[in-house]
Amino acid sequence: MTKLEVLQKYFGHKSFRGGQERLIDCVLNGGDCLGVMPTGAGKSACFQVPALMKDGVTIVISPLISLMQDQVNQLVQNGIEAACINSAISSQEYFAACEAAEQGRLKLLYVAPERLETEGFQNLCSRLNIPLVAVDEAHCVSHWGQDFRPSYLKIREFVESLPNRPVVGAYTATATDAVKNDIVHLLGLHEPFSLTTGFDRPNLYFEVRRPSSKTVELLDILRGNSGSAIVYCSTRKNVEKVADVLSRNGFKAGAYHAGMSTEERARVQNDFIYDRLDVIAATNAFGMGIDKSNIALVVHYNMPKDIESYYQEAGRAGRDGSAARCIMLYGFEDVKTAEFMINVSHEDENISPEDRAELIKRDTMRLRKMESFARTNGCLRRFILNYFGEQTDGDCGNCGNCLKDFETVDITLEAQKILSCIFRLKQRGFPLGKTNVCKILLGSEDKKLADWGLTTLSTYGIMRGENTSWLREIMEYLETEGYFLTDNDRHVCVLTSKADEFIKSKNSLTMRTDKQNGKKPYIPKKIPLQADEQHQNPELFERLRELRKKQAAALGVPPYVVFADSALWSMCAVLPKTPSEFLTVSGVGARKAERYGRIFVAEINDYLKTRT
Repeated sequence: MTKLEVLQKYFGHKSFRGGQERLIDCVLNGGDCLGVMPTGAGKSACFQVPALMKDGVTIVISPLISLMQDQVNQLVQNGIEAACINSAISSQEYFAACEAAEQGRLKLLYVAPERLETEGFQNLCSRLNIPLVAVDEAHCVSHWGQDFRPSYLKIREFVESLPNRPVVGAYTATATDAVKNDIVHLLGLHEPFSLTTGFDRPNLYFEVRRPSSKTVELLDILRGNSGSAIVYCSTRKNVEKVADVLSRNGFKAGAYHAGMSTEERARVQNDFIYDRLDVIAATNAFGMGIDKSNIALVVHYNMPKDIESYYQEAGRAGRDGSAARCIMLYGFEDVKTAEFMINVSHEDENISPEDRAELIKRDTMRLRKMESFARTNGCLRRFILNYFGEQTDGDCGNCGNCLKDFETVDITLEAQKILSCIFRLKQRGFPLGKTNVCKILLGSEDKKLADWGLTTLSTYGIMRGENTSWLREIMEYLETEGYFLTDNDRHVCVLTSKADEFIKSKNSLTMRTDKQNGKKPYIPKKIPLQADEQHQNPELFERLRELRKKQAAALGVPPYVVFADSALWSMCAVLPKTPSEFLTVSGVGARKAERYGRIFVAEINDYLKTRT
């Protein structure tokens, strides 16, 4: 079969997405490759298609058990022989997978990187014909990636130990230039073909809000949501608090974090995947590789430590191309929490104090970029794309900032007072951070200020009566625009030459701000959809969802393993009346048409009868 015939027969697609074909051709021609593609762009097909066309068994290295099992379930549903070896399977399942691989019945074998170091697995691989080793989530090999896994450093040694070196393909969704260089070097890729298809996810709507009460805002957001949702929190305490609040307000919600037992985490994750929970509150320990297609909303209750983590977590929404929302609830305290977590990070890693200090410095720089994203009044999508090196000048027209009603206000006097206060503190030899600068300007009666002798400053109380959040917004704007910076070591405000020039020039200074001034932000009634088909026959869509749920329950698999939401919407558009017409639905391959065609066509025909 040709690669296109493989794609259509097993995956039900008539054409490749951007970048897929070039990466597949590289592997088929015997070359190593590095593919950087956004979540939902079809990275898996880039190694699954050539695996089906090559003799032998392809080894897929994947970081999480849930990710392996998820992909294996979907491959089996598509009629592809696949298995995984991990700590969650029984010894009987382990030996069955090994036997199937040795007998040539498997096409793909998924393993965790730690498995590569075991003698038993090495002996197995020495007896196998392995044409391709695919490294999924390849950014885990790099110290500069946000999910560094030391075990990934053993992959190169494993590949080189095989009797015949296979082709090596590395795939990831988020990688800066530094991470890409690390992937090539640390995996030992041979003159790889490298392709970055772009990081844009047009179906995702991004928004940052600064609510006075995050809990109230979250409840309001979720009440307007249809489909599953993830709420990411930075701490276990917040996860527990959010899950409790949601449950008490009538949501089917669960909590997920590393402090729970393995059994508890597995139960909550399965309840979410099988649609028994609508919302899951979680730390970033949850979600990597979860291919649940009906996640319509990702809320960040706290700001993450870096844009890589934010984009990866937000990208778990709308994975099948459906429209989805990604909303961050930003608070001043989020920065302090992130700084604390960075300063205690890397303690368990076997690295030198110098390397640890360098990693903390790197993480702090990335946090500053994350802050800038949370505070910008510009296009949020453009900010993300530019961060990953994808230059774009135009606004997207479909993010919270592009849809907000902004006004330009003069902040010359306020900026002069703020910068003067920072300067006076420096003169006193007593520089402070933003929180204390705000207190001085507002004339706070905090006893510490009096003890430090700072109530005698000429700038003490010169902004008394101003709204605290308004003052902080101006300070954040001045920092983002480079009038002062926060010293990473001492956490104090330091003026820059730009501030000096501004004070001396006596020029005016303006800032864009939301006209609603803290009122409820604008939320679009309808996010632009990816395809017109998603507008068609919503009643039928709900009927097909129920049918899918029953089929999935009978098989003991998640509903999206049977069909993704995008496939159901395609059925609603195509309205196939026969099994042969069912094969024309996007996302329906030969095996799924054989297994489900008759019952889904019957449901569609029954629906059409009710309309006549």
